Amino acid sequence: MRELWQELQQELTGLVLPADCAGCGSPRARGQLCRECSSALTCAVPRRVWPSQVPSGLPAVYGAVPYADEARAVLLAHKERGALRLAAPLGAVLAGAVRMAVAVAGATPPATPHVPRGPVSLVPVPSARRAVAGRGHDPVRRMAVIAARELRRSGVPARVLTVLRQRRAVADQAGLTAEQRLANLNGALESAPGSARFLEEGETVLVDDLMTTGASLVEAARAISVEAGGVAGAAVVAWRP
Repeated sequence: MRELWQELQQELTGLVLPADCAGCGSPRARGQLCRECSSALTCAVPRRVWPSQVPSGLPAVYGAVPYADEARAVLLAHKERGALRLAAPLGAVLAGAVRMAVAVAGATPPATPHVPRGPVSLVPVPSARRAVAGRGHDPVRRMAVIAARELRRSGVPARVLTVLRQRRAVADQAGLTAEQRLANLNGALESAPGSARFLEEGETVLVDDLMTTGASLVEAARAISVEAGGVAGAAVVAWRP
């Protein structure tokens, strides 16, 4: 209900007041993003990406854009400022990264249509409960839903499985080193009981908005492996160069 009210407020504001770019705040001519912010997303080409220090257990990660400039502004606007309509362009970008992860996992050239063995399950990396409560929405899950819809439109049988959950509280990751982040998140997630029968159908791709050190993806992959055989890869909108 809170998310619905936020969206309604944004729609009404856009009808009454001249709207600036929802990403960087600069004046825009049409749509919710200025030309620069829109181009940063629509011109993105997904690729294999790595953190500066690659932790053990990190699955193959595919990202669309470096976390800088316009892409950073759009992600922050959606995540922290509640610009919920940005989930649509961000979800479309995430879908491209998922498509790349599935194609490579199936040993298929990305330009060639790849038919998965079964449904492609997008598993969002969960945020801390207090973070979701504070923001009033779950940004990664929202983008995952849009990404799955985009994939289905292109013929890929995709779905979102919110099977990961926190089993203990963790410290704020801000300011922690890569090693400290790994230690902070180790054992923090678990798969929901009974999720194995869904995860073992087709291919599973972890999804997140941003990869910084890879610690969250390492822990998510570990938690999935307890219930199922593993993941085909991970997809993120952006990565920190």
